[in-house]
Amino acid sequence: MLKEMVKIDKIPNLKSSGKSKNKKQIILCHTSRNVTDYLNSLKNRHNGNFNRLPNYVIDRNGTIYETIPSQSYSEFFKDNHINKNSIIICFENLGWLEKIPLSNEYVNWIGDIYKGEVIEKKWRDYFYWQPYTENQISSCVELCKNLLDTYSINKQCIGHNTKIENVDKFCGIVSKSNFSTDYTDLSPAFNFDFFQNKLKNE
Repeated sequence: MLKEMVKIDKIPNLKSSGKSKNKKQIILCHTSRNVTDYLNSLKNRHNGNFNRLPNYVIDRNGTIYETIPSQSYSEFFKDNHINKNSIIICFENLGWLEKIPLSNEYVNWIGDIYKGEVIEKKWRDYFYWQPYTENQISSCVELCKNLLDTYSINKQCIGHNTKIENVDKFCGIVSKSNFSTDYTDLSPAFNFDFFQNKLKNE
């Protein structure tokens, strides 16, 4: 339970793998699809027994959804040590995009058409990325500050998305992409400076 509760919409009937009070990390990642499809997949895949659940999802408007409580964990990573020691926050974001030739449209990995703004930067074999929103980052900062206080996690953040050796031992806020070059979240579109400044100053 958060010490200073932020406004959260709870998603009912999702089952965690267990509980752990020994939370040392907040791991930031993204959905790779729109939030409606993502939440439906959590509820319906494997006949309702899907076990790769984040603790929170933040949509593009900044609304926070709790899928499982912060003290709970799922099999989000293959390493259960990481699962038990972390709180997973997932941004609604399409991630990497491919440009449709002779058009101003893009497509994500499941074929959804995207017509909005993109960030263009080559990273991990991809070139185009959907931006994260300031509302999302602001909501995440509010949520993180509560979680850091509740679980006595250090108020520090890796602050970039490249792979770090032994990142599982870091006490603070990290990105999924810090664990492996196979991951593309958080993407180059994430404004780490904006996030860290708000985390420090608010």
